[in-house]
Amino acid sequence: MEGIHMLDQKRSIWSWAMYDWANSAFATTVMAGFFPIFFSAYWSAGVAGVDTTARLGFSNSIASLIVALLAPFLGAIADKGSAKKKFMFTFAFLGIVMTGGLFMIHQGQWQIAALFYILATVGFSGGNIFYDSLLPGVASEKKIDYVSSLGYAMGYIGGGLLFLVNVMMYLKPEIFGIADDTMAVKLSFLSVAVWWALFSIPIFLWVEEPKFGIRDPGIWKAVKAGWKQLMGTFKEIRHLKVVGMFLLAYWFYIDGVDTIIRMAISIGTALGFPTSALIVALLITQFVAFFGSLLYGLLAKKIGAKQSLFVGIIAYSVITMIGFFMSQVWHFYVLAMAVGLFQGGIQAISRSFYSRIIPENKAAEFYGFFNLLGKFAAVIGPSLMGVVGLLTRNAGDLQIGSLHLENMGIRLSVLSVLVLFIIGGILLTRVNVDEGKKNVQYLK
Repeated sequence: MEGIHMLDQKRSIWSWAMYDWANSAFATTVMAGFFPIFFSAYWSAGVAGVDTTARLGFSNSIASLIVALLAPFLGAIADKGSAKKKFMFTFAFLGIVMTGGLFMIHQGQWQIAALFYILATVGFSGGNIFYDSLLPGVASEKKIDYVSSLGYAMGYIGGGLLFLVNVMMYLKPEIFGIADDTMAVKLSFLSVAVWWALFSIPIFLWVEEPKFGIRDPGIWKAVKAGWKQLMGTFKEIRHLKVVGMFLLAYWFYIDGVDTIIRMAISIGTALGFPTSALIVALLITQFVAFFGSLLYGLLAKKIGAKQSLFVGIIAYSVITMIGFFMSQVWHFYVLAMAVGLFQGGIQAISRSFYSRIIPENKAAEFYGFFNLLGKFAAVIGPSLMGVVGLLTRNAGDLQIGSLHLENMGIRLSVLSVLVLFIIGGILLTRVNVDEGKKNVQYLK
């Protein structure tokens, strides 16, 4: 099989991991950091916090829906045409251009800002489909948990470093010769686009794409062959019981993870925490997550990938419940540390666990399904928070002993995420890895 020689080579492993370093700047500075803050304070200024949270949640959901609908079809095309890197480049280019474009949007233009954000998120998420699908061609099963965790660790440290610079630009714009904090945020979006483009170069230069003996048929024949392959996979669904069960479990629990990542700043803003505290919490999460991702790889090696996923699900359930009672800034910091410990690990091990139960020669297509369900979950999660928040916006305060809880609409929207972790954990108990590996042999 062509491409086997490159497994576990240091240059290809590090070049692959550097793409996480590159595009994670979008996840930190834009998705989790400045976009929610700037959306509320600049593009959607003068609007109630619960309404802005809903607008942001619906924007995330629309972006996720687009990617979800395209993912399996594009993955099948890429498999047949040996075009994973071509599609990855196309989506990365879209994300980079739209992120840079946020620099040009003026105050009050929240609709345009939301559109650019949606397209940038499509580029980010779409590129990740093909980035993930290259993983089985970079690492053997022996090293795949480590390499997947390395990618997330590099993403957290890389995204965190640029975010730290962006925060300094925001807090002390005069040091950088910037007029004010508004221009600092806009320049931060521009810096993400440059960072993403620059550090994407290694994966396109030094990560080979396994061809599996297939000659590249050209784009239109690849589209036809990809469609045929996708239809064939649907027909074979009876042989994909384990894959289907894992994807269903993943659909639920990763929804909770993605929702917390995307909506944390908006939640903190709605609860009245100062912007500086929210930024500090994000930095805490980023740098704790670097070590957490690496430690999670060791945990998976010691207790097994599946058991380590259960650890993450339980931890997130506890974090969600504690989040309901959050009332002080230091509570937000503690939760930020807790999220950092488990965030990268549960994502990394999910990705590498999935690679064990899918056929390598259909990796892009199957990672398309992986991202489809993950993104359909992200359609539900932020929207669920938005709907619960709007329905309970007039809920009265809650008094528990000496603890007085305000903003019950926001708190109940946070608590609604718990059900997703519970369902995901229950479904994961029904995933049989050994049976999944047998099904892979059948599908080959």
